[in-house]
Amino acid sequence: MKRNLHAGRLGSGGLSLNVFTDAELDDIHFATLEVLESTGVFVEDDEAMDIFKDGGCRVDRETRIVRIPGHVVEDAIRSSPSRYTLYGREPRNDFVMEPGRVAFTNFSEGIRVIDVETGEYRDSTLADIADIARLNDYLSEFDTHEIAVGAKDVPPQTAAVHNTEAQLLNTTKPIGIGPLSGMEARAIFRMCAEIVGGEDELRARPIVYGGVCPVSPLKLPRDATEVIIESARWWIPNNILSMAMSGGSAPVTLAGTLVTHNAEVLAGITLAQLTERGCPMMYGSSTTAMDLKLAAASVGSPEIAMISAAVAQMAKRYMIPSFVAGL
Repeated sequence: MKRNLHAGRLGSGGLSLNVFTDAELDDIHFATLEVLESTGVFVEDDEAMDIFKDGGCRVDRETRIVRIPGHVVEDAIRSSPSRYTLYGREPRNDFVMEPGRVAFTNFSEGIRVIDVETGEYRDSTLADIADIARLNDYLSEFDTHEIAVGAKDVPPQTAAVHNTEAQLLNTTKPIGIGPLSGMEARAIFRMCAEIVGGEDELRARPIVYGGVCPVSPLKLPRDATEVIIESARWWIPNNILSMAMSGGSAPVTLAGTLVTHNAEVLAGITLAQLTERGCPMMYGSSTTAMDLKLAAASVGSPEIAMISAAVAQMAKRYMIPSFVAGL
C-alpha cells in the first residue's frame, strides 16, 4: 500500500499556492449554497429527482429543477469520507486517498492516437488501450491508470465495458473508468466482481473508480446521474468532475467560476450521499478559462493553474480527496 508525500503541509520548507484566504473560501461556499438552494440544478433523470426529493430537496417536475437546501449539502459533505483506498489487482499498487497527499495519473479520454509504428494519426482501438495500460503499469510515477483513449472498433453503446476489459487485462493498478450509463456501470462492476471473487469482495476492495461530468452551467445529465447512483450502490469511488469554462459556461471571474464549479460538484456529491450515505467520492476539476478571442478552452494557460489550485483548496476545506486536471 502506498502513502505518497503530502502537499501544502506546514514544515521547514516547500512550495504551496493558496489562491483564496479562508474567509474567501467561506464566501465561495456560502454563495454556492445560495445558488443550489435558490437557483438549483437541472436534473434530467427521474430516479435522481426521486432521490433528491426523498432527501428533502424541492423538486419541480415540469422544469426538472432541483433546489437543494444548504443543510442537505453540508450533511453530504460531512458524510463523504476524507480517507479511503483505491485498490489495485495487486495489493502493492493499493493507494491511500486522503487530503494533502499527492498522486499522479494519466488523463482521459482521448479519441485518436499517433501510431508508434507508422506515424499515422488514426482512431484509437482496443489494442491501443491495452498497450497504454501496460505502459502505465510499468511506470512507477503513475499511481492509478485512467482510460487514456476510447476504442472506436467496438459498439459505442457498450464501449466503456470493452475499454474496461482491456484495462483490467493489462494493468494491476487502480483503474479509472468512464461508463456513460447505469447499464454500462452495472456490467463493469459485475465483471470486476468476477475478478475479485464476488460483489461483497468488490465493495470491500473496489479495483476501479468512476468519473462523471456535469454539464455547465448547473446541469446533471442522465448519463452522469445514472453512474453516480449505480457507483454509490456498489460503493465504488466516483469522481464528480466539473468542466466549467470561465467566460463561457461560467462567470468570467475566478471566484464566480469557482461558485459554478463548486455547485455542480457538490450537487453530484449530494446525490451520491443521498443514495448511499458514506460512499467514497472525489472532488474533481477540469475547469479552465475560455480564450475570448478564439472561443476555445485555454488549456495550459496561467488561468487553469489558478483555478486548479483554488479547486484543491476548496476540496481540502471540505476534507474530500480531490482530482485536478493539469498539464
